[in-house]
Amino acid sequence: MHTISFPHLTNAHTFPNLLTSFPPFSSPAHFSPISVHFPTAPRNYRLRASTNESTPSTSTSTITVDNSDSANSTAFVIRARNRIGLLQVITRVFKVLGLSIDRAIVEFEGDFFIKRFFVTDSHGNKIEDLENLERIKRALAEAIGGDGDGTVSVVKSTANRGIVVRRAGLVEGFGERKAKAERMFSLMDGFLKNDPFSLQKDILHHVEYTVARSRFNFDDYEAYQALSHSVRDRLIERWHDTHTYFKRTKPKRLYFLSLEFLMGDAALGNGGLARFSACQMDSLATLDYPAWGYGLRYEYGLFRQIIVDGFQHEQPDYWLNFGNPWEIERIHVTYEVKFYGTVEDVDRNGEKHEVWIPGETVEAVAYDNPIPGYGTRNTINLRLWAAKPSNHFDLEAYNTGDYINSIVNRQRTESISNVLYPDDRSHQGKEMRLKQQYFFVSASLQDIIRRFKEAHNNFDELPEKVALHLNDTHPSLSIAEIMRILVDEEQLDWNKAWNIVCKIFSFTTHTVVAEGLEKIPTDLLGSLLPRHLQILYKINSNFMEELKKRIGLDYNRLSRMSIVEEGAVKSIRMANLSIICSHTVNGVSKLHSDTLKMRTFKDFYELWPEKFQYTTNGVTQRRWIVVSNPSLCALLSKWLGTEAWIRNADLLTGLRDHVDNTGFRHEWKMVKRLNKMRLAEYIETMSGVKVSLDAMFDVQVKRIHEYKRQLLNIFGIIHRYDCLKNMDKNDRTKVVPRVCIIGGKAAPGYEIAKKIIKLCHAVAEKINNDADIGDLLKLVFIPDYNVSVAEMVIPGADLSQHLSTAGHEASGTGSMKFLMNGCLLLATADGSTVEIIEEIGSDNLFLFGAKVQEVAELREKGGALKVPLQFARVLRMVRDGYFGDKDYFKSLCDTVEVGNDFYLLGSDFGSYLEAQAAADKAFVEPEKWTKMSILSAAGSGRFSSDRTIREYAERTWKIDPCQCPF
Repeated sequence: MHTISFPHLTNAHTFPNLLTSFPPFSSPAHFSPISVHFPTAPRNYRLRASTNESTPSTSTSTITVDNSDSANSTAFVIRARNRIGLLQVITRVFKVLGLSIDRAIVEFEGDFFIKRFFVTDSHGNKIEDLENLERIKRALAEAIGGDGDGTVSVVKSTANRGIVVRRAGLVEGFGERKAKAERMFSLMDGFLKNDPFSLQKDILHHVEYTVARSRFNFDDYEAYQALSHSVRDRLIERWHDTHTYFKRTKPKRLYFLSLEFLMGDAALGNGGLARFSACQMDSLATLDYPAWGYGLRYEYGLFRQIIVDGFQHEQPDYWLNFGNPWEIERIHVTYEVKFYGTVEDVDRNGEKHEVWIPGETVEAVAYDNPIPGYGTRNTINLRLWAAKPSNHFDLEAYNTGDYINSIVNRQRTESISNVLYPDDRSHQGKEMRLKQQYFFVSASLQDIIRRFKEAHNNFDELPEKVALHLNDTHPSLSIAEIMRILVDEEQLDWNKAWNIVCKIFSFTTHTVVAEGLEKIPTDLLGSLLPRHLQILYKINSNFMEELKKRIGLDYNRLSRMSIVEEGAVKSIRMANLSIICSHTVNGVSKLHSDTLKMRTFKDFYELWPEKFQYTTNGVTQRRWIVVSNPSLCALLSKWLGTEAWIRNADLLTGLRDHVDNTGFRHEWKMVKRLNKMRLAEYIETMSGVKVSLDAMFDVQVKRIHEYKRQLLNIFGIIHRYDCLKNMDKNDRTKVVPRVCIIGGKAAPGYEIAKKIIKLCHAVAEKINNDADIGDLLKLVFIPDYNVSVAEMVIPGADLSQHLSTAGHEASGTGSMKFLMNGCLLLATADGSTVEIIEEIGSDNLFLFGAKVQEVAELREKGGALKVPLQFARVLRMVRDGYFGDKDYFKSLCDTVEVGNDFYLLGSDFGSYLEAQAAADKAFVEPEKWTKMSILSAAGSGRFSSDRTIREYAERTWKIDPCQCPF
C-alpha cells in the first residue's frame, strides 16, 4: 500500500460586493486562514506532496492505493476534511485521466471523510504500474489541496474591490451562519458545464438577460452575442485560474509589446506583422507559457476598403459600433499618462535630480481579451489600452463652465487611440503617432511594474521575473520610459538601472532596408516628452564613450551607430536604441538575419555578434487549418490517425507516408474541390463573375506595395490575355484555364499602390467581358481583404504567388498559410521561402527571379539592363491606353521603365513567365499536382508558430511552461 500525505494549504476567495449582505463571521484564533480562488476552492492548487510511509496525523489528508482489495480494480482511499463539491472534484480528476469508477464507498470519521474509489483504466483493468499510480496520486493531491476546516470568516480587503473570504472550520454552534456559509460555498463550487444542453441554456439566458431580447424572438446577431458571452463565461473561469496560478507560482513572465494585433476581423493591425502577433498569442497560450500581450484598442482600426469605378476609397471601420462581446472593460485598471511640460532640477539629499513636470495628463483604461490555449486549461491575456480624458481635468472644466473646451479636450484625448497609424506626412500626424506609441508604452510599463512590485521588493530580481519583447521599433520608447521609472520614481542609481534594463529587453525587427527604419525628430520628442529626450541623450553619450574605447575614433562608424542622427532634421534612431539596449536582436528568417548582419546592422553585428540570431516566423495551424479548412482538418486527422498534429504540427510529415495512396489522393482532391466551390460562390456573390471550378485558382493576396510586385502579376495576366487573343481556336483548347484572384489594401497616401489597384480593375473589365476568352481567363479583385475572407480564399487556392524582389521580404507568413492548406507556391527566393525550399524541395514549388546576391548588380546596370520583348509589349499596351485611362497610368508605367525599374520587374519577367508555364504543365497532370500539394502540406509543420514560440522561449526569453492544473 502506497501512501501520500500532505498538510492543509491556506487559501483566499475574492468575489464582488454582491456579498456584502453576507454577515461577518468571527474566526477562532487557532484556525489558519485559507486562500481559495473564486469561484471554486479546489480548482487549481498544486500541493507540495511528500511520500511518507508513516501513519498520517489526524491533521493531514492522505491518499492511499490498495490493489489487494479487489481482483478487477484498484482502490484509491482518500481521507480528507469534508467540504462541499470535493466529491465532484475527485471524480473529475479520474475522468480527465481516462479512468472509470466502478463503485465508491464513503465513510465519516469526525470532521474527516474516507472515500474509497474502485477504479479501472480505459481497458477495464486494474492499475498496477507504479509510475502511473504515482501520477494519479499527485493529480488527486493537486485537485484536493485547497482544503479547509469548515468555518468562514469575512474581512474587508484593502487590496481589492470586493471581499476576501477566508475559510476556517465550520465548527458547531454557528447555526444560521453555518447554513449561509454552506449555501455560499455550494454556489461558488464547480465550473460551468460544457455539455450541449448547458450551453444552450446559457445562450438563452444571455439572450434574455445580457442582450435583453425575448428568448422567443431574437435574430442571428443577437444569437451571436449570446453565444459569445456564454463562451466568454467559460474562458473567464480559465482566465482567473491561470492567472491565480501564475501569481502563486511566480514564474518568469513574458510581456509581448506590439502596436498591432490582428486577432480576427477587428482590424487592430495591418497585414503580416499584426497577424503574426495574433499567432504568437495563440501559441503562447497553447504551450502554457506565462505571458501577457499589450497593445492599443483602436476605435476604428485599419480602414475599410471600398472600390468605386476601380478606385480605392477608405472608410472608417466602425468595428465597435455593435460592441465587442469578447473583451472585458477594466474601468478600475487605469493609469495616468503624461505629455509635454518641462524638466526641473531638484535637490534630493544633497544631489541634483531631474523631475518632469507634465503639461497634459490623460487616462489609459484597460480592456482585457482572454486568449485560450488549445488542449490546455491555460488562458492568457491580451490587454489593450484606450485613451480617456483625465477625470480631474474634466471636472475642473465643468466647474468653471467651460463645457465646450471640455468636450474638445475629451475628443483630442480619445483621438490618441482612435486610428491605427495616423497619416504622418504632417507635423500633427507625426505627433499623434508618437503620442500613440508613448501612451501604449507608459500604460503597459506601469501595469507591468505594478504587478512586479506586488510580489517582489527588489528590482535586482526584475530580469529573473520579467522579459519584455519589442515587436519591431514601435514600442522602443519602453527603454527610455523604464529608465525614467527606475531612476526618477524608484530612485535607483543610473548605472544600476541601466544594467537591469539591458537584461530584460529583446527586440525583433521586421524591417529589411535601412531606409525603412523608424526615426523620431528630436524637436518633436523634446516638445512631447522632454524628460525622455534627456534620457536618450544620456544613453547615447554613455554608449558613444564606451564605443570609442572599443573601436577608436572611427567617426564614420561612430556616426552610423549613434542613437542620434545629425543632419537637416536631427532625429532619434529607434532601431539603434533597441539594439543597444536589448540582450537579443532577432531576424524573422535566416535570409533576413543574414541581411541584418551583413548590411542593415553590419556595424552592430561586428560589435556584438552574440546578440544576433534568427527565429523564423510561423503561423498557427489552429487558425489556418482547423478553423479555416475543417474538411482538410478532418482528412488530416483520419489519415494521420490522430488529432495530435493540432498541437504538434511536426506530425504533418506523416502525410508523406500516404502520398502514393490513390484513395488518399482522391479524398485530397475532393476536399480541394469543395473549398473551390465555396470560394467560387463568394466570388460570384461579391463581383458577379462566375468562374469555372476546373480552372486553376491563382491567388495573390497581401498588402499592395511596389516591392510585393502585384504589378508583375498584372503584367503576366496581360501577357496571357494577349497570347490568347492571338491564338486560333484549336490552340486555345490546350490552354490551362485560370482564375486570377488579387486582393489587398493600399495605404491611403500611397498613390502608386492605388494606381496598381485601378489597373487591376481596368484589366479585369477588359478580360472578363471578352467573349473570345470565356472561362479561359478571369481576373477578380477581392475588396476589403481581411481574415474572414482569407479563411475562404486560402483553402480554395491552387496556386499562390509571392513575388517580392529578393531581399525585400523579411519573412512572409502568407506563404506559410497557403502551404499548410496544400496550395502550391510560385515565388522568388526571398524571406522564409528559402527555408520552405529546404523543407519541401525545389521540385514542389515554382521558383523564379534574381537571387539576393544578384539584385544589387542588376540595379547598377540601370539603363543598360535588357528586358524581354514580352515585357516591353505589355508595358506599351498599358501606355497606349489599351485598358483605358492612358494618362492616369503614365506615372505607374514610368516606375518600371528601364533605368527606373528599382524592383526589377522587367529583369525578372522572362523567368516569371517560365515559372508560370511550369505551373501550367504540372496542373494538366492531376496526380502529379496532387502529390506536390500533399508534400507541400506535409512540410508545413516547421512553419507553425508553436515552433517559433518554443525557440523564442528557450533561446531569447528564457521562460518555462507553467501549466495551470485542472
